[in-house]
Amino acid sequence: MGRRFGDLILADGLVTPEQFEHALAEQKRTGEKLGEILVRLGLLTEAQLVHFLSSQYGIPEVTFPDKIAPETIRLIPARIARKYSVVPIGRTIGSVTVAVADPTNLSALDDVAFMTGLKVVPTIASPSMIRQAIERHYEATPGTMADVLSEVEAEVAEVEVLEGRDTGAHVDLNELRSSADQVPVVRLVNSILLDAIKRGASDVHMDPSEHIFRIRFRVDGILHEVMTPPKRVEPAVVSRLKIMANLDIAERRLPQDGRIKLRQNGHEVDFRMSVLPSLFGESVTLRILDKGALKVDLTQLGFEEASLTEFQKAIQSPNGLILITGPTGAGKTTTLYSALNAVNSPDRNIVTVEDPVEYELQGITQVQVSEEIGRTFATALRSFLRHDPDVILVGEMRDQETAQIAVRAALTGHLVLSTLHTNSAAQTISRLQDMGVPPFLVASSLRVVVAQRLARKVCQNCRAPYQLDETSLVQYGHTPLGLGACTVYKGKGCATCHGTGMKGRVALYEVLPITPEIRGLVLNSTFASEIQDVASKQGMKTLREAGLLKVLQGVTTVEEILRVTSE
Repeated sequence: MGRRFGDLILADGLVTPEQFEHALAEQKRTGEKLGEILVRLGLLTEAQLVHFLSSQYGIPEVTFPDKIAPETIRLIPARIARKYSVVPIGRTIGSVTVAVADPTNLSALDDVAFMTGLKVVPTIASPSMIRQAIERHYEATPGTMADVLSEVEAEVAEVEVLEGRDTGAHVDLNELRSSADQVPVVRLVNSILLDAIKRGASDVHMDPSEHIFRIRFRVDGILHEVMTPPKRVEPAVVSRLKIMANLDIAERRLPQDGRIKLRQNGHEVDFRMSVLPSLFGESVTLRILDKGALKVDLTQLGFEEASLTEFQKAIQSPNGLILITGPTGAGKTTTLYSALNAVNSPDRNIVTVEDPVEYELQGITQVQVSEEIGRTFATALRSFLRHDPDVILVGEMRDQETAQIAVRAALTGHLVLSTLHTNSAAQTISRLQDMGVPPFLVASSLRVVVAQRLARKVCQNCRAPYQLDETSLVQYGHTPLGLGACTVYKGKGCATCHGTGMKGRVALYEVLPITPEIRGLVLNSTFASEIQDVASKQGMKTLREAGLLKVLQGVTTVEEILRVTSE
């Protein structure tokens, strides 16, 4: 849809000249179709666009039938359907009726006519309807990814990685850039990223070895191998990702970090990309940041009722230090953002310093750490104190200076939230002291410590019930509640959970409020084990105990809890 389309839409009065010029400028920047840009900018609805095209070109609008005959779908291959955004919806003797998003794309109609040997009868549908139809009728077709991969192999067969560790010095960069821009490579990379989103993956790992290129997804905390393309595909795929992340494809000997943003059906997903040179090539890790999947309601995270009450009481305090602990990938960021969301209001000034800023939050000032220019956690924290904040979030306490500034800020009227890497809530207190924070400052500033883990949930689609006696869990650390035999679940494995029997995750929380008795133990530099014993007597549930309760509630399995928690 080019200038003539624009002239028609201007003449129809659907957009103003200023809006049209803005859309044209956006088209030059992104290369998208003009109609798609007008819809994305909110200047037209998809329905308005379809109705306009239908009346201007005399082509009827169509709504997709609930079912399209498989033999009709097979008339047009998946790659052609995706390439031209076209779906066959009906067939008669000598003709095929297709739904298209862009009726001005005559080459698409000619290709379909040539390929099928049939007369093409076009109808118009919205781009989103066509994308959904393609996903419904083509994405599940066996071999789709294999077909894309075979095309890539054929296109990049001439790109070979030479022997030796310093391969980057011998690759023809013009050839590499050319192969990275080829349509099959672009489609393969897009397919990998979209498949990762569809499966709910948190990370994509692309690891080169001597003869193969292994691609894995981390789904619900577990790595799954999804494909192993031949070695010759690797340079083109990695270069394509570098181009998408605005990285230097010529630099193959130093680590690089970048960011990729995808938009699908108006839904934006960020990929945080890290490239690491290894023995047999460049290893790529993509962390998927899907804002749409971010839960910011504390009641949905998995807190037990008593633990949630303690945590909410702490975050509503006017000052003090709140710490979330756990390993990488334990969901600490989600808990922190949920806490910020709970206290976010127009009468509070909230600032954060993060590395990196994973999600953008409305009404909150977020600062990205940049070691290159000296903007560290500590320097940002000092600056924050001159900006009259009420609530401060420090992404991570990495060093003594950051910890001491955060503790002093908590003592001078600010509510400070941060994270540490420890195995339990009680060990966090010892860790602060190891970092050089005096016991009296820890005791005075600390409000609550929360340790957390993520456990996989039983797949709701294939779960099967069985009876479990509560007393059988005592050996793992459960305190009997007098429930007797309980109905719990295990997953059999199905297409929804990719045969694992587990789908989705729930957080386990160990909440340690700093009571007067615990504060006294901190002042005396008591061992973490003694602090944990006292906290347990006061009602704190350990991670293991919280997990076993989730088993009795039918949320997860005993095996999963034993995997993610330690006694």
